[in-house]
Amino acid sequence: MNTKCHRRIAIRVVSLASFALLGGLLAACGPHSGSELRTQATQLQLQGKLPAAVVALKDAIALSNDDAATRFQLAQVYLEIGDAPSAEKEVRLAMAHAMPLAATRPVLMRALLLQGQFQKAIDGSGTSLDAEVVKLRGDAMLALGKPGDAIALYQSVLETNPRYAPALVGLGRAASVMGDMPAARRFADRALIAAPKDIESLLFDGDLMRAQGRNAEAQAAYNKVIAIQPWHRSAHVEKAYMEIAQGHFAIAQHDLDTARAITPGSVLVTYTQALLDLSQGKNDEARDSILKVLRVAPEHMPSLLLAGAVSLNLGALHQAENYLRHYLEANPTHLQARKMLASTLMRNGHSPDALVVLAPALKNPQQDVQLLALAGETSMQVRDFNSASNYFEQASAINPTAANLRTSLAMSKLGKGQAAQAVTDLVLATQLDKKSQQAGLTLVRTELGLQHIDKAWDALLQLEQAQPGNAAVQDLKGIVLMARNQVVPARAAFHKAMAIDPAYFPACANLAQLELDDKRPAQARAELMAFLERNKPGIDAMTALATLSNSENKTADATAWLERANAVNPAAIGPAVNLIAQYLLARQSDKALALARQLQVTHPDNPDLLDLLGKSQLSNGDMPGALATYSTLAAALPRSAQVQMQIAALQLLLKNPAAAEGTLKTALAIQPDFPAAQLALAELYARKGWTDLALIEAGRLQRKHPQASAGYQLEADIQMGQNKAALALPLFEKALGITASSELLIKTANAQRSVGKRADVGRRIDAWLAKRPDDVRVRRYKADLLMNDGQPKQAALEIEATLARDPANAAALNNLALAYQQLNDPRAQKTAEAALQLAPDNPVILDTLGWILVDRGDAARGVAALRKASTMAPTAPDIRYHLAAGLNKTGDLDGARKELDLLLKGDMKFPQADDARALQLALK
Repeated sequence: MNTKCHRRIAIRVVSLASFALLGGLLAACGPHSGSELRTQATQLQLQGKLPAAVVALKDAIALSNDDAATRFQLAQVYLEIGDAPSAEKEVRLAMAHAMPLAATRPVLMRALLLQGQFQKAIDGSGTSLDAEVVKLRGDAMLALGKPGDAIALYQSVLETNPRYAPALVGLGRAASVMGDMPAARRFADRALIAAPKDIESLLFDGDLMRAQGRNAEAQAAYNKVIAIQPWHRSAHVEKAYMEIAQGHFAIAQHDLDTARAITPGSVLVTYTQALLDLSQGKNDEARDSILKVLRVAPEHMPSLLLAGAVSLNLGALHQAENYLRHYLEANPTHLQARKMLASTLMRNGHSPDALVVLAPALKNPQQDVQLLALAGETSMQVRDFNSASNYFEQASAINPTAANLRTSLAMSKLGKGQAAQAVTDLVLATQLDKKSQQAGLTLVRTELGLQHIDKAWDALLQLEQAQPGNAAVQDLKGIVLMARNQVVPARAAFHKAMAIDPAYFPACANLAQLELDDKRPAQARAELMAFLERNKPGIDAMTALATLSNSENKTADATAWLERANAVNPAAIGPAVNLIAQYLLARQSDKALALARQLQVTHPDNPDLLDLLGKSQLSNGDMPGALATYSTLAAALPRSAQVQMQIAALQLLLKNPAAAEGTLKTALAIQPDFPAAQLALAELYARKGWTDLALIEAGRLQRKHPQASAGYQLEADIQMGQNKAALALPLFEKALGITASSELLIKTANAQRSVGKRADVGRRIDAWLAKRPDDVRVRRYKADLLMNDGQPKQAALEIEATLARDPANAAALNNLALAYQQLNDPRAQKTAEAALQLAPDNPVILDTLGWILVDRGDAARGVAALRKASTMAPTAPDIRYHLAAGLNKTGDLDGARKELDLLLKGDMKFPQADDARALQLALK
């Protein structure tokens, strides 16, 4: 987290925003006059008691609100504290109350400079030739990146006053910005000769010493400032910076505490505290501090950079990306920020974007091993193994003894298919660092992946000899032994791993998997429970127990385990996300939604949580809410084509195809090769009647993915939609040859029936079921065909076979009831009632039961069921016909006529249309 020293020297921004002041009560008793309070404030100011001075001056203003001198003095105290916005406010009020411009203008300019409003400071300086004003104008120019203009202004001051120390310091800062450190040193010396006790000159001297690594001399300079002005906050803060860089954290904390006591609430102190906390690995504390700074100073660049680093450490990748992008917009040459942003993007799965970010720096990597390694890792993620190897080879050439670089080089070669060379590099990595866990483990896993079991074993034994007390090595030994079919010693190796490190969960998971492989789930559970007893709270073990329970269809037990895991730390996102997903699996959508909303308060931008919140809203029927949530997720993951796809699906559900079309195009702009989006867009075109566009998309899919079925299936669907079954059939055949799915088989069979090849359909389905007797969907389809072909007895046999495998299938029970009805089988009514128990609000099943009841002479009950079915499915003509026929049987002729008149408006076509018209004629 180091910024370039000369950049920091260029202009000292002490603080950028207001903060709460804590002041003590004035010691005197009774009321004061404004004059007495100002005098007291001056004394407090000289003693360094700045917050108390602010209180006294505010009391004086309360007695005389329009006292310009008091407000001017208050503005000066605020500047000393570093509260620039408050200083600006008070000096402007003093100016409004006729305080002379010659006095107020420099104070106003300093307040603006401290807030980073450099151009505004220049604009407010007028044409004054006052030395201080001209010097401050030069500071603003320097901050705006115009060192030439700044130098001209500083020199103009020195023409009339050659010993004016602030202008000499200004020239020194300009020289440092331009990289001329010897000149900067000369100007610093001249300033100190001209004014040995000038605070700004001493601080600049300290900064230069630090830039040259002369820490003792820098500290001496800062100590001179403190000797002259013990309450000078910046000197204490600068010392803290230096101590943080040297790792003297306790001393740095002492200096910060001193600075905080001088100016409680200082933004600069808060920023430096965040830097100190980050340096000590206290990321949560650093985040809290830096957020305080950014609330009042959102454009403070060092704070943005620090916030990016803290967010990256905490895994808050979306926030890290936002902070770092904002910082790089203002500081495009900052290499560390560029590397951090690339690392953030890579961890977030946006490796192509990471390479774009790294590209400017890679034009001249200048022996930067970290940069080259990062570029190599990013190239690996995008599967550009040639580039990855190139970067790792460059990094290894710079640092040939780095085992980790040699290991990464090996992995890139594996990606290129150069297994032998990869193994050679891994062997070299283990030789470079015999205790390198990464190199040794990777070598063993690589040999294992190449099925070189004996070589993997030899490498494992060498690794074990170098690291006998490493739990990960023993765990891998168990895995290699499993590959050698030595189950008993493998189990012993896993136990040894846990003996070395009782909290090493991967070994326990492997032991549990051994038991599951032997079909002994009870023993697997016992292993996990034993681990949990030794390692409470044991969130990993609880999660594994939940997974095991789900695999045994013990949903309630799985939910209980995940609830326990979440209770360990309800604010933690990982266990909560698992629990929300479990609630959705268990169809407890109300609980999923409640927990997702609760967590969103503290994790508003977490992508996993937003995804589950959207799913929970969808599960609860809140499609507009789900759409809003996924739109928020799209803002958090702006380069995710999958999120855009989800938004498009919701827009289609909300009957907004125009919006869905635009969203699908956005998804394809992000990821042009995204078959699901291409498929959805083509289907949308087909639905809108734009057949040519749909066929173009289908052709693109076929050319881009000739070994995938989607493109052929899409074109076949389009042709079927145009009643061109002869054109569709060969396409379905090709798709089915690539992907043998139930859906494609059924579509192919429908196309065959459409072209008159009914016998072929029967043979194909029978051949399919002979190989896949448990395919319930195809068996149900066969039953439907038999019913349509007037063979209810054979259909009933197929459906009974389906229910033997899936007894809780409501749709199959409904179809069996229909078959029984056609066969006059007395089991029809009970079968329909069983189906209705499983799906009480299904209008199709209500219609089946109602029609059976009417047919059996129980017209009153039948009509009640049919009326409910018709209310739920008002556009279903067969249900309305059954209701009319039922009403006729109950004697409600007017009701029957009304239903038939509604049903037979226009030229309605449906299977029972002739029967309906005959009944309508009879009733008339």
